[in-house]
Amino acid sequence: MAHLELKPKRDVSSFRKLAIGSWTTAYDPTVYGTLTVRMDAALEYLEAFRQRTGVRLTTTHLVLKATGEALRRCPDANALLRYQRIYLRQRITVCGVLPGREEDGAGPTPVRIEDVDQKPVRELALEVEAAVARARGGRDPRMEQGRRLLERVPNLLLQRFTGLMSFLTYTLNVDPSWIGLPRDPFGGAVVVDVGALGLDTAYLPLAPFTRVPVFLAPGSIREVAVVEEGRVVPGRVMNINASFDHRFIDGYHAGVIANTLREMLEHPVESFGPPPDAPGATP
Repeated sequence: MAHLELKPKRDVSSFRKLAIGSWTTAYDPTVYGTLTVRMDAALEYLEAFRQRTGVRLTTTHLVLKATGEALRRCPDANALLRYQRIYLRQRITVCGVLPGREEDGAGPTPVRIEDVDQKPVRELALEVEAAVARARGGRDPRMEQGRRLLERVPNLLLQRFTGLMSFLTYTLNVDPSWIGLPRDPFGGAVVVDVGALGLDTAYLPLAPFTRVPVFLAPGSIREVAVVEEGRVVPGRVMNINASFDHRFIDGYHAGVIANTLREMLEHPVESFGPPPDAPGATP
């Protein structure tokens, strides 16, 4: 007689299959931490940017841009392990993941931004918006090809499949375009907008097949009491929750990343440039 009354789940998404195929019993090198950032100036900047340009800039765009700058300032963190040796990426690519809404039937949407450190925030925001529209509309050929490939992999072979793909694309450094994937599909850091889910604190697991050592999860913005010039006043803050691979990222690297994020988000005009005066202009 069966121990539990069970039935298999039939409607398993590609994202869920990928998650199942990613982990075995962990000997976990992950370090977790949270940075709390004042967001009053950033929110004013976002509103001014929208009014002047019509572009809907969000906190996720700012975090993506700041993460790219952090990796530029700390190139040792923009790395991966191959044959138990550290290799430094020569370009700065960051992957943003925007959660989908269950009522729309859309799962998390990954958006890969190359050379994010070199792009103005307006260009970055438009690129993210276009990529999300293509992906959710089924018009991204590489994503669709990868999704179809994943759907054909039997559940029992998922861990072997993701391990093989990771070995080929990162350990052997083989260009994955032959199976429809972009080069370095996840980049040197992943930013997941958990604030869109109503969470202010959430820690992400490092996905082994991605070879990404930094996962950042900006949370929702909340109003709290803060001390300003010796007075308690209302202020708006956001947690940026981080998971790091401690095999080659230590406190020094985490400090550079944290200080860069705080500096840029709390001083947006100096960091991202003033909002342009007219649509089409670039800060």
